[in-house]
Amino acid sequence: MDTKEKYAIIGGGPSGLSGAKNLKDQGIPFDAYEAAEDLGGLWNIKNKNSTVYESAHLISSKRMTEFDDFPMKDEVADYPHHSDLLEYFKDYATHFGLYEHYNFNTKVIKLEPQNDLWSLTTELGETKLYKGIIIANGCLSHPNIPNIPGKFEGEFLHSNAYKNPSIFEGKKVLVIGAGNSGCDIIVDAVHRANHVDMSVRRGYHFVPKYIFGKPADTIGGAFTLPRFLKQKIDKWLLNTFFVINPQRLGFPDPDHKLYESHPIVNTLVLYHLGHGDIRIKKDVVSFNGKNVEFKDGSSEEYDMVLCATGYQLNYPFIDKKHLNWGEEKSPQLYLNIFTPHHTNLFVLGMVEATGLGWEGRNKQAILVSKFIVEQNKQSNKAQNVIQKFTSNSLDLKGGFKYMDIDRMAYYVHKDTYLKQIKKHINMLQ
Repeated sequence: MDTKEKYAIIGGGPSGLSGAKNLKDQGIPFDAYEAAEDLGGLWNIKNKNSTVYESAHLISSKRMTEFDDFPMKDEVADYPHHSDLLEYFKDYATHFGLYEHYNFNTKVIKLEPQNDLWSLTTELGETKLYKGIIIANGCLSHPNIPNIPGKFEGEFLHSNAYKNPSIFEGKKVLVIGAGNSGCDIIVDAVHRANHVDMSVRRGYHFVPKYIFGKPADTIGGAFTLPRFLKQKIDKWLLNTFFVINPQRLGFPDPDHKLYESHPIVNTLVLYHLGHGDIRIKKDVVSFNGKNVEFKDGSSEEYDMVLCATGYQLNYPFIDKKHLNWGEEKSPQLYLNIFTPHHTNLFVLGMVEATGLGWEGRNKQAILVSKFIVEQNKQSNKAQNVIQKFTSNSLDLKGGFKYMDIDRMAYYVHKDTYLKQIKKHINMLQ
């Protein structure tokens, strides 16, 4: 088939796979592109752009993360290892017949609109015209490296390059950042390094992986409390019964309420703090040789500095204007999917929410595939959706005041978001 009659999907991780599955379900012809040699996205540790490390596991439980129509195997652990997840995605693609649509080792380097079509150019030098584009290349591959004055003359790396704890052997190590990856990595470092410190800018809320013997994210849900009440009650329960007080162990007080930023699902770091295996340091203000100066005026020498400072959204193959992305921290997309400038350009996976899981991304893909079907029919249903995403915006935060930082710029409240996705799907039925 002429590619002018097809759509193109960029990415072979969970969002790309759900996009491919739903296009296939709707009988929409498409090609899919993946820069790596196989599927899995960041969960494929052999993918050179993968940011997982040997000890990486899900921080949400499998039953709250899996696709509804393709459950993970019962024998898989509650919090699966990255190798289990890679196998899961491969099984998913095989079960739904998606492999035949993928072009592997094929990196997309340019997307440009051409009349009513899109020109797609790959690193191999091929250029093809497509009827529409679905961008699903993920949010966690482009490292956010802090701009710290001076030069560190020891080993300096970002967590995206970390794979194995052997790099810490016998060294004095500073980890900058206490997000979920930073806490995982510093727990790895404790068992290999001579000394480990963690530099933090702010305090965090910690959540254990198990409560009452069950994965923590499966507890509750029988009834919904008002937002302010849930925040107060959950914080009291966590700090009273389930989590060591982080402030007693050296963390500063959080500058945000529970759920206003993604919580840290790791209590091993608190365990090691309580045993003196880790020290908390203030924010880094400068480097000088191997010397690191901190905000409180103290300084120490280290052999290695590892920045666990998160990731930036990165769509290097397309001009930001097409994604309605100016000076903001993220593209300004309706439902985090639709751009007001193009009715045949969609983004899947540019969304984060506590408990959303991959099924939440699948709901995005269902909406996009149904929209394409109605758009191809030139139906009033499609026009009604177009009218909304070209002239409206939605508050998807559910009353929460999320932190004004890059990684929270595309964060939504799960129930509010899924309610809107369902509403728009129903508009296309």
